[in-house]
Amino acid sequence: MSKDRAKIDLSRVYEKALYHACGYSDEDLEKPRVAIVNSWTEINPGHIHLRELSNYVKMGVADAGGTPMEINTIAPCDGIANSGNFSKYILPSRELIASSVECVIKAHNFDGMVMICSCDKIIPGMLMAAARCNIPTAFLTGGVMKPRTFTEGFFKGKTFVTCDIKEAIGMYNVGKITEKQLDMITQETCYTSGTCNMMGTAITMACIVEALGLSLPGTATITANEPEQFKIAIKAGRCVMDLIKNGIIARDLINGESIKNACKVALSFGGSTNMILHMCALSHEIGGKLTHDDFETLSRSVPLLAKFKPASNYNITDFHKAGGVMSLMKKLTPKLNLNTKNILNLRFKESLEQVKIIENEIIRQLENPLANEGGIAILKGNLAPEGAVVKISAVNPEMLQHKGPAKVFECEEDLRDALFSKKIEKGDVLIIRYEGPKGSPGMRELSIPAAILVGMGLDKSVAMITDGRYSGATRGPCIGHVCPEAYEGGPIAIVQDGDLINIDIPNRRLEIRLSDDEIKERLGQWKQPKQKIDFGYLSIYSKIVSSAKYGAIYKI
Repeated sequence: MSKDRAKIDLSRVYEKALYHACGYSDEDLEKPRVAIVNSWTEINPGHIHLRELSNYVKMGVADAGGTPMEINTIAPCDGIANSGNFSKYILPSRELIASSVECVIKAHNFDGMVMICSCDKIIPGMLMAAARCNIPTAFLTGGVMKPRTFTEGFFKGKTFVTCDIKEAIGMYNVGKITEKQLDMITQETCYTSGTCNMMGTAITMACIVEALGLSLPGTATITANEPEQFKIAIKAGRCVMDLIKNGIIARDLINGESIKNACKVALSFGGSTNMILHMCALSHEIGGKLTHDDFETLSRSVPLLAKFKPASNYNITDFHKAGGVMSLMKKLTPKLNLNTKNILNLRFKESLEQVKIIENEIIRQLENPLANEGGIAILKGNLAPEGAVVKISAVNPEMLQHKGPAKVFECEEDLRDALFSKKIEKGDVLIIRYEGPKGSPGMRELSIPAAILVGMGLDKSVAMITDGRYSGATRGPCIGHVCPEAYEGGPIAIVQDGDLINIDIPNRRLEIRLSDDEIKERLGQWKQPKQKIDFGYLSIYSKIVSSAKYGAIYKI
C-alpha cells in the first residue's frame, strides 16, 4: 500500500481529473504539454483560417512526442474597427492579448507553446506574452491574402490589395472612379483569407518575428492556406518540441541584440511606423529601454533595400518570390549581429549561409539601395519636443520639405467630414489632435483619412500631423506619434488655424512658426479637456498608459 502511495503525486490528482474531462489520458499528461495559442476568429480575415493551421501544428507536436492543447485569445481587426469610432480599442487590445496569454500559460504551467497569430496588435501582444512567460516558444504567423489581378474591365491588368481599397474611397470622392467601379474593388479585392498583402503593420510584425528567429524561414510572407504553409505548420510543431528538449526558452531568442536586428531588417524594407510602439513595448518586457528616439539611429544605420505597396507596386507575394525576409537579411548581413539564434538552434550566420540569393530588383543589393537610410525618421522641434514619427520611404520627394497653414481638427471624424465635403486645399497642413494614447484614448489609427487624401490626389500638396498614429500602409507626408500628445499639454494642443507649420524631413525638423513666448503664453491659457470616455476598459487604459515615445505601455 505504501509503495502504491509513493507512485501518486497527490498535488496533481485534481488537475489530472479535470484534464480527463477534456479528453486527455494519463499518458498524454506525462508528455510535455504544449499550448497551441491560437487567435482564430470568424471576424478577421487574417485569422479565420488559423483553426485549420492549428491542426497541422498539433500533428507536429504529437509526432515529436508532445501533447498539444489549444487555447485562444482575442483578435480584433484594425481595418474593420477603423471604419468607425471603435478603433480606439485596437492598440489597447495588445495589452489584453499579452496578459490573457500570460495568465493561461502561467496558470496551467505549460512546458512550451506555439503562437499561431496574424495582424497588427495580436502578433505584438503574443511577442510580449512570450517574453513574460519565457518558456520554449515558436511562432507561426498566418500568411497573406492572394493579391487580386483583374483580367477584364476598367481595371484589367491591375493588381489590387487592401490598401488600394482605402485609396479608392478618395478616388470615388473626387469622381475618378464610378460607384460601380468602387463596388467592384470592394467585392473582389479580398477574395481569400490571410493578412493584408501590403507592407502594413501586420506583415511588418510577421517579418520581425522571423527576423527575431522565432518563426521558421519563409513563414512571414507565405500565402495563407497553401500546402507550403501546412508543411511549415507541422514543422513548427516539431520545432517547439526540440526547443523543449534542448531547454531553449523565449528570452534566449528575444534579447537586446535580436530586437535591434529585427528593427534594422524592418527599417530596410520600409516597415510600418507602428513597429516602433511594439518594439519599444517588447524591449520593456525584457528590461530594455528602447524608445522612438533610438529608431532615428537605427534607421540611419541601414539602407532602404525594398519598398512594397502602397509605397511601390510590389506586394508581399512578390517579396516572398524574391526570397522574403531571409534573402533580405542575407543582403543586409554586414549591418546585423549574426550571433543571435533562431528556433532551429542555429546562429543566423549559419542559417543565412544556406540562403540562395534570387537576383531581382525587388530586394536591392547593399551597394545599390533605394535610399541610403532606412524607412523611418524621427522629427523634433517646437511642435514635437519629444519627437514625432514619419515613414520617410513612403513620402513623395517633393513633400520632404513643406510649409503651409495649419487646419486644425479635434478628432478623426472632423477630418473625415472635411475630406468628404472637399474642404481641404492644396498646401494645407492638417493637424489632428487629442488622438494620442491618453487623449483618444487608445491612439487611433488615421489610415483611412490618409488613404482618402492619396486617392483624392492631395498627397503631393497636403501634409497630416497627429498625436495619433497611421497604418503601416499609409503613404504621403503623414507624421504621427507627436509627443507630448495634446492631452498632456504638448504644443500640438495650442496650434490654431492659419499658424504656419514647417516640415523638414531631411533635417528632421517639425516646427510651428511661433516665438517661444507665444507658445508659452498659449500653453499657459490651455486647459486639459475632460476625458472622452469615463467608464470601462478605455477609462482604465487612459489612466495607466505611457507616452507613445515609450511604446504606449502600461505605466503603473
